[in-house]
Amino acid sequence: MNIILLSGGSGKRLWPLSNDVRSKQFIKLFKNGDVYESMVQRVCRQIHTVDPQAKITIATSKSQASAIKNQLGEKVSICVEPCRRDTFPAIALASAYLHYEEGVSPDEAVVVCPVDPYVEDSYFESVGVLQSLAQQGAANLTLMGIEPTVPSDKYGYIIPENDSRVSPVKEFKEKPDVETAKGYLARKALWNAGIFAFRLGYLLDKAHSMIDFEDYRDLFGKYDSLTKISFDYAVVEKEPSIQVLRYGGSWKDVGTWNMMTEVMADKTKGKAILDDTCVNTNVVNELNIPILCMGCRDMIVAASGDGILISDKERSGAMKPYVEKIQSEAMYAEKSWGTYTVIDVQPGSMTVKVSMKAGEHMTYHMHNYREEVWTVVSGEGKAVVDGMEQRLRAGDVITIAAGCKHTVVADTALDIIEVQLGSEISASDKIKFPME
Repeated sequence: MNIILLSGGSGKRLWPLSNDVRSKQFIKLFKNGDVYESMVQRVCRQIHTVDPQAKITIATSKSQASAIKNQLGEKVSICVEPCRRDTFPAIALASAYLHYEEGVSPDEAVVVCPVDPYVEDSYFESVGVLQSLAQQGAANLTLMGIEPTVPSDKYGYIIPENDSRVSPVKEFKEKPDVETAKGYLARKALWNAGIFAFRLGYLLDKAHSMIDFEDYRDLFGKYDSLTKISFDYAVVEKEPSIQVLRYGGSWKDVGTWNMMTEVMADKTKGKAILDDTCVNTNVVNELNIPILCMGCRDMIVAASGDGILISDKERSGAMKPYVEKIQSEAMYAEKSWGTYTVIDVQPGSMTVKVSMKAGEHMTYHMHNYREEVWTVVSGEGKAVVDGMEQRLRAGDVITIAAGCKHTVVADTALDIIEVQLGSEISASDKIKFPME
């Protein structure tokens, strides 16, 4: 299979664990054996279980690329959008990347689907069927529709011409009210979950007809000038040759805490105690302090460095407008080399715990407006400051003056406490250089 996974999201609906750089697909609440894994890790593992030779390309924003590299390493390719331009430009860019950079033939079928469904392996077996149907070319677009379990007002609907496993599409319907949805179900309608397949050449022809570009690099350079438009509006609703494949297996959209608690591996994660009177209550605690819940019913409690949520489960689905009022920098981020956790923020200083994975290194970079003091807590590695190397081990302290180029290389897992000092401490104060 050749699969493009769309990884977006602004990180509002699973606050405080999610933020602008850590969307819901990167939160580790599932399990593979005894090891916690995230949605994106689970989905990629399932794809490779069904097809060990599957080629996965994740289309994502710059803010999520480091987390993908951290969690998946070299298992996937990453197509980074320079800025957000909705799903049609993202799919056009990923398709151009596959053809012009990876050499994928225009005749090869490609599947596009979200990165964050909670499904069983049978879902990806059906994705394989979807690709085969697209390869056969009976229709320009082949969609996979989810057989509804309830008349929901949360999803758009695909109305097929008949109730066969594969059917031509008669029409599409926007998200209805529940009563209207009941009528759609009577017509054997399917939920539109944004899963579709096409021959690569078809999509490239569409992209070239709407955008003036030569190849992937040209399109990348023009990306910020592209019109924001969804794939549905740009392509699907205008395409007369569409068929749909029915999928009747398990499928869940875990976009809210209420839905997430139905599928997360454990009732609690982190330091949490529920007394005997708690009912249907979940706790996710990323803080290094205990949470005690007593007499809680139908509740979700989630705590991280970004904040604390205490909510009725059903009500948690309405949190987004309230979270948007909270103005704060992300206190935790996954980098390609490890993790970055803000411990303390004061006027003129910020204290951060840097945890690097063995064999990884930071970019060689410089800050104009802040000084940094590093204290090695554990592990071994080396620092490079203005081209000069210094071995690092537990207890070592290094001061990096503003304007000095520097990096750290981790020989083993390496933990560092980094104190940033300056009147202007900002993530934008970073200039990258090639290693000298």
